[in-house]
Amino acid sequence: MQLTGPARAARRARRAGAALGAALLLTVAGCGTRLPPSAFGGPAAAGSGGAADTGVTRGSIKVGVITSLTSPVGSETFAGPRYGALAFFRALNDAGGLHGRSVQVVTCDDGGSGIGNQDCVHRLIDREQVFALVSGSVLDYAGAPYVSSKGVPDVGGQPIGTEYERWPHLYGIYGSSAPRDGRAVGWDGTLYQSTEVYRFFKERLGARSAAVVSYDQADSARYARQIADGLRAEGYRVLTQTVDLAVPGFQAVAAAMKADGSELLFDAMDTRGNAALCQALDAAGVKLKAKVTNVQNWTATVGTDYRASPGCRNALWATSASRNYEDVRYPAVQAFRNAMARYYPERQGLLSAWELEGWAGAQWLTDAMDPCGSDLTRACVEHFMNSGTPYDAHGLLLPAAFTHAPRPSGPTRACLDAARWDDSANDGRGGWVTQVPDMTTTCFEVPQLPYRP
Repeated sequence: MQLTGPARAARRARRAGAALGAALLLTVAGCGTRLPPSAFGGPAAAGSGGAADTGVTRGSIKVGVITSLTSPVGSETFAGPRYGALAFFRALNDAGGLHGRSVQVVTCDDGGSGIGNQDCVHRLIDREQVFALVSGSVLDYAGAPYVSSKGVPDVGGQPIGTEYERWPHLYGIYGSSAPRDGRAVGWDGTLYQSTEVYRFFKERLGARSAAVVSYDQADSARYARQIADGLRAEGYRVLTQTVDLAVPGFQAVAAAMKADGSELLFDAMDTRGNAALCQALDAAGVKLKAKVTNVQNWTATVGTDYRASPGCRNALWATSASRNYEDVRYPAVQAFRNAMARYYPERQGLLSAWELEGWAGAQWLTDAMDPCGSDLTRACVEHFMNSGTPYDAHGLLLPAAFTHAPRPSGPTRACLDAARWDDSANDGRGGWVTQVPDMTTTCFEVPQLPYRP
């Protein structure tokens, strides 16, 4: 039986990445305060040393953030991790930096294309000579082989594609137990998904039937099959529905779901399609126990995205391997919210789980740099990243690590966080309300299902 945190975290990441890739490729709190050094997990002490490696000087560390900011799917789709990382480093610098060095962040927008991504990678590595990359969120990580060939640590990126499951020196936000030797994705081209999300809704809501809706497009259909396979492995009766990408007939889907009595709804579509489907469901009087989305759709914009379908909106649930960005009971979440309010107050209505994960990625890189002291090198950072010690970004993430484990077999222990949208939250402004006692204890023994991306 395999119980490794890295393996189950990587499977969650692959599910989120596959969902995002499928969806996107279809489309033509508190006041700000000065954070103390202790908020960042390492001393912000004086005593800076000399330059130790590329991108490091006596007084600064240069890091890069690549984002598909002006991609064809919209400027906000990938923006969250970038702003979370920027807020973290601004707060860190205001608190004195790291061992007397400030962090200089160089951003690059790759436009959502492979060519643009390669241009950003070469600009940051060759021209800007950054020490590391951090909290990337890109549609097509075509520059990953070059990043790996140059030995540049890439920490805390979103695993939208499969690059973080293939290349050394790349460390996705959810960890990995795959070989990552550059030869093949996962284990000889095979990845694995676990079924804790489906088990959670079966046990929490007593659900036994689910609908899976996708477009008639290869990536969407492929991910929908993965969802359906996971649901069936957990004993669900599954209704699959496919709609035309150009002219989706969501009224027919709503009618089929009503006739079937589907209790849950999963999808492999973009926000536009989801909003239109929800509108059709409300119009048809379909009542769901949950409409389940994933971490990239866990955003503050739900209230407006689903303005025409309040019934469906209040059935929205999201699952992830990170804390609810609204759950300020946790000091690390409060620190994130304080920094966002201070440095980016205009983004209060755009906050998201990905933004918090961008902050967590910056925290991870900082904690990896901290033990190096004045002798900051890439090798020192990678020693921390490859230690195999589970890392939780001060409680923001389910513990994740990077190890080389055998091919998964048998059941695994997997945990999750979950929240539900509630229009009555936040004094009637609406918001995400945590639905588990704690993500570190909401765990299940579940099967691992192979698939080829």
